[in-house]
Amino acid sequence: MKKVASLQYGVIFKKAFCQPDIFTGFVRDILGIQVHIEQVETEKSFVPIVGKVNTRFDLFAEDVANRIVVDIQHVRFPDHYDRFLHYHCVALLEQVANAKLYTPKLQVFTIVVLTSADPYHQVDVATIDFDPKDLKGRKLNAIPHRVVYLCPKHLNDDTPEPYREWLQAIDDSLDGEVEETDYQRPEIRRVFDLIEEDLVSPDERARMIDEYAMELLRQDKYREGLREGRAETIRNMLKAGLEVSLIATITGMSVEEIQSLRQTNK
Repeated sequence: MKKVASLQYGVIFKKAFCQPDIFTGFVRDILGIQVHIEQVETEKSFVPIVGKVNTRFDLFAEDVANRIVVDIQHVRFPDHYDRFLHYHCVALLEQVANAKLYTPKLQVFTIVVLTSADPYHQVDVATIDFDPKDLKGRKLNAIPHRVVYLCPKHLNDDTPEPYREWLQAIDDSLDGEVEETDYQRPEIRRVFDLIEEDLVSPDERARMIDEYAMELLRQDKYREGLREGRAETIRNMLKAGLEVSLIATITGMSVEEIQSLRQTNK
């Protein structure tokens, strides 16, 4: 077993996947395309800004034919799918400024890695395929751009290779310990070498601590929002005249909590 830093941390994920050989191996297996790149940029943004939001890509690389964006997210926020669809569109629209036609010079592919579970969908791999299809579902092979969402927490018996080994490796790292012999791809073994716990620099460790603290803060605010939303729903039920016992059954809150809300609502 090898002690490693968790790939849930952006600083650690970028440390490993910004290596051109690892990045190209990941893209080859997830997208089924071969890219030839010399550099992977981190925290990439466009100048001038596309639209009114300064979108930043965790990992960004391109060759003569392809533009690849990889983003890592630990917690699934309500706008998870829309957020990265926006990122993808930004990478498309940026090319139009210097184009004679709306057809972009580079094909754009976005890979999103969600390291926490997705309680809403519980899907291991999901894709947005932009290629037009006829009424029988046959592709026209006119638009190659794609967005791929990966959720290692929902790896299952039906997850096919080559997705399986990458998703398993990412999820395996989250508890800080991996069994290298379970993996055959050289790029994955190199990921484990790069994120070995003893090789984490003081600066990287400081950023991990900051990320962890910020994540706790975001979760607290998110839970607080959920609680407030539920409290407002209960107040409305009370105003509508529903019995406290019925509200408790519907919402899962205790009778005492509901009575407390009733008192503060007077």
